[in-house]
Amino acid sequence: MKHLVLAAGLLGATAAYADTPELIVYTYDSFVSDWGPGPAVEKAFEATCGCDLKLVGAGDGAGLLARVKLEGARSDADVVLGLDTNLTAAAKATGLFADHSVSADYALPFAWEDATFAPYDWGYFAFVHKAGMDAPANFAELAESDLKIVIQDPRSSTPGLGLLMWVKTAYGDKAPEIWDGLADNVLTVTKGWSEAYGLFLEGEADMVLSYTTSPAYHLIAEEDDSKAAAVFDEGHYMHVEVAGKLATSDQPELAEQFLAFMVSDAFQSIIPTTNWMYPAVTPADGLPKGFETLVAPEKSLLLSEDEAAALRDVALDEWLTALSR
Repeated sequence: MKHLVLAAGLLGATAAYADTPELIVYTYDSFVSDWGPGPAVEKAFEATCGCDLKLVGAGDGAGLLARVKLEGARSDADVVLGLDTNLTAAAKATGLFADHSVSADYALPFAWEDATFAPYDWGYFAFVHKAGMDAPANFAELAESDLKIVIQDPRSSTPGLGLLMWVKTAYGDKAPEIWDGLADNVLTVTKGWSEAYGLFLEGEADMVLSYTTSPAYHLIAEEDDSKAAAVFDEGHYMHVEVAGKLATSDQPELAEQFLAFMVSDAFQSIIPTTNWMYPAVTPADGLPKGFETLVAPEKSLLLSEDEAAALRDVALDEWLTALSR
């Protein structure tokens, strides 16, 4: 009898598990890390959705789009979280993404009107260095210096691509000259952000391509004020991270529920001290103490998604040419 009861219990548990809908979200590796937003987001969403949320790391941001394009309509993903505005035009061109119905009181420096992708955080690219260092005030000064920098590959990394757009937006036709000057400053090019920042923390380089918000991590999480972001007088390129649902999702309503949750206070309050970016919607309690110490660029730079798509290959060729010499 005991065996029959146990078997019935196991069958019941298996059936209940089978009835639990599963939502698969492709994102970048640092998002799903133990110290990233993933664990808290998963717990908070599952508490409201009655589902099983699967966060799948797929390299860095630019790698997400490459994976989805490779998988096409066969992809298991329901949502892709971690693209940015430099990649959204290319993502839409695949025809793999469906429009959303998300609306929110966004705290972005500009109006958001994209019907396919919804933002969840944003920030400014910057070079992070040790506090107290005589940091360059622009790319030209950096190129003239002996400082060693670590950057990310624009073919696999959204920060790496953001750097290309930053230089191209600031210098236009003179961008190749800037890259020629910067070539001997580049210590190495990493596949993603985590590797690059790790090399900087290990003392391998003087500066690393990251964000103006990166020093907040050290200040808040480590009580360490020894890191700073250099302010460049050309302005700083913005990084707006977005998510979108796949048209081939077998859980379209649940995917839409996740996107709506993404702009809620429950999700947005997690972002500042896990992803170390500005939330797309200001949490009810405001930003954590320490964010007020961050530098604020006087000039914001951002290409439209169509402009970024048009300039991407040109900027990439200029970068490859300079670094291959």
